Amino acid sequence: MGIILAIDTVAPRLQLALLRADGTVDTSVDEIAQGHAELIFPRIEALLARNGVTYPDLTRIAVTTGPGSFTGLRIGLSAARGLGLARNVPVLGIPSLLALSLQAQCTPVAVLLDARRDEAYFQSFSGPGIPVSQPQLLAMDEARRRVPQGATLFTSPLVDIAALARFASGLDPAAWPPEAAYIRDADAKPQTKFRVARQ
Repeated sequence: MGIILAIDTVAPRLQLALLRADGTVDTSVDEIAQGHAELIFPRIEALLARNGVTYPDLTRIAVTTGPGSFTGLRIGLSAARGLGLARNVPVLGIPSLLALSLQAQCTPVAVLLDARRDEAYFQSFSGPGIPVSQPQLLAMDEARRRVPQGATLFTSPLVDIAALARFASGLDPAAWPPEAAYIRDADAKPQTKFRVARQ
């Protein structure tokens, strides 16, 4: 199985998990809305140290890819990619809606997250980690109508980081690239007012 580090910085929380070779998991959780960049490496180092593990012992890294906080998402992805490159280990990107479904104890599952502007990020699953639809940005009322009858519904953006680490242990890294999954287009638009016309 190896030793797997899981990272989630998408919600207002810094979450880390270390899946050890014996299958047990140790976690580190900080409730923070900002400051992920300053804390992430000290927290990783503390998590590794208390488990008698060093960076060269890691065999893969998993990180949530959103949707979620733009800044938090970029911090998590950058840290994971940097560690993967430095240690030459695979980095797996796990979409956040799918990661949230891993908490379910029964089926079916729906994840509905408030995306503001009376919209929601929505995805349905036949079971934990088994999607039956693509992640979508929908009007809030439409998202609520799409929740299957009898489904376990998750509306909190807080991932079970231990479940994420276990899920990542059995995946093919080539099928899970660590790329941001925004779903909604960026709010910032290119400025055109002062653009010089090409001849």
